[in-house]
Amino acid sequence: MTTRSLQFRSPRSRTSQFRSPAFHAFSKALAAATIAATLAVAHGAASAQGYPDHPIRVIVPAPPGGGIDIIARVVGEKLSTSLGQAVIVDNRPGASNNLGTELLAHAKPDGYTIGIVGGSHNINKFLFKNLGWDPEKSFEPIIYTHEIPLVFAIYPKIPAKTLPELVAYMKAHPEEDKVATSGRGSAQEMAAEMFKMASGVPMLMIPYKGSSAAHPDLLAGRTMLYIDTISAIQEQVKSGNVRAVAVSSLKRAKALPDVPTADEQGYKGYDANTNGGFLAPAGTPKAIVDKLNAEINKALKEPDVRAKLEAAGIVIQGGSPQDYARLIHSDLEKWGKVVKQAGIQPE
Repeated sequence: MTTRSLQFRSPRSRTSQFRSPAFHAFSKALAAATIAATLAVAHGAASAQGYPDHPIRVIVPAPPGGGIDIIARVVGEKLSTSLGQAVIVDNRPGASNNLGTELLAHAKPDGYTIGIVGGSHNINKFLFKNLGWDPEKSFEPIIYTHEIPLVFAIYPKIPAKTLPELVAYMKAHPEEDKVATSGRGSAQEMAAEMFKMASGVPMLMIPYKGSSAAHPDLLAGRTMLYIDTISAIQEQVKSGNVRAVAVSSLKRAKALPDVPTADEQGYKGYDANTNGGFLAPAGTPKAIVDKLNAEINKALKEPDVRAKLEAAGIVIQGGSPQDYARLIHSDLEKWGKVVKQAGIQPE
């Protein structure tokens, strides 16, 4: 009995512990956090139910006519119908695509400003010291939309029809080794850097503000090589204005099936496609992100959408927001290694 009496009276110390000011403060904080989380979920769900009730803006951090601009316009047209609101494409090129991307990062996270990015999104982190955004922390991935192979396009009077022949010519004529790029941080520049390391050719990189600015000098022979997106260069290839000697993907591109890959021609593992997708500013409610993901996934499966994008050399993707988040993370690891190995210093 004595033992039992002692055993049942001992909880007094625990009771006094539960009544302590520290415990009450902790309880209040826990309750407040739980209520805040519940309200946030409820607010997100409520926002998605009425979303959208006015037009949506899609920021494209590149000039009109390129791959991501084409995707934004083709998919945006479908979203206008499925969501019942206008989808307005807003091109904001400049500063190696950083201008538009920073604008997106600081937009209100309500689903009414979203954006689409390309390969530079996962590269610029390593090339610029003071970015106003972070490729992972500043955004909510919506959907991985595309992959665009790049084409090794050369001035047609150069006597080379394969990648090994091009490398041999460049080594024999170093004074002509001028390679066009689409500016610092572009997928075209990184593809050229990868090729430079793989081939051992000391190329002189000439930056341009996009494909349309680079093409005239390539067509006139003032530059020898431009590793450009299929969507931007394929018409010049088909017309004979430039010669395609390789594509950058591990598989041949449907748009140019007769052009072999760099991997096929002895540069094993060479894979320098540009890819990307839709993003929203960080903090955009999950319910809205999921709704946009579902609608864009549906749009990408439409036959007319697929026909338009594939005709532009775009390899259509799709999937969940988590799929795109994983791709961004793996791409950051890949391009970080390339920048380090190439000895490129951030500006």
